[in-house]
Amino acid sequence: MRDGSCRAMLPVMKKLCFAVLLLAAGVACAPAQTQAPPASQASAPAAAGMKTWFVRLIPPRSTFPLDMSESEKKLMQEHFVYLKDLYAKGVLIFGGPVLEPKGVYGVLVLEAASEDEARAIASADPSVKSGMNRIEVAEMRVAFPPKAH
Repeated sequence: MRDGSCRAMLPVMKKLCFAVLLLAAGVACAPAQTQAPPASQASAPAAAGMKTWFVRLIPPRSTFPLDMSESEKKLMQEHFVYLKDLYAKGVLIFGGPVLEPKGVYGVLVLEAASEDEARAIASADPSVKSGMNRIEVAEMRVAFPPKAH
């Protein structure tokens, strides 16, 4: 990109980042708001019989963080509360919004015994349950788990 087009995109990107941080970035902040797992737990592999799952949370449109309706904002607040609880229970390993200029989406990494269980957990998210957001689920092997800080 030329300097001029980058500068033109800056206000849009600032707005996008601000909206995402206010409304959907709560998951990324969850570690600061909840007690961190003990260091021995943070680097431990998934419990016996458990697998790790990558969940992509897909919003209804690319402009979603910038033009959410009041009802969508409420669902995103419920989404945050739901994921914060999963994090506190140790089901959600980490997650947060991906600030892709073409369209923000969410990423979750969670532990579950099967793909069906992982889908059920992700589908119980109020934003998914309502039909507002969609999910994609794939098994993931976490080679470098988050460290307790």
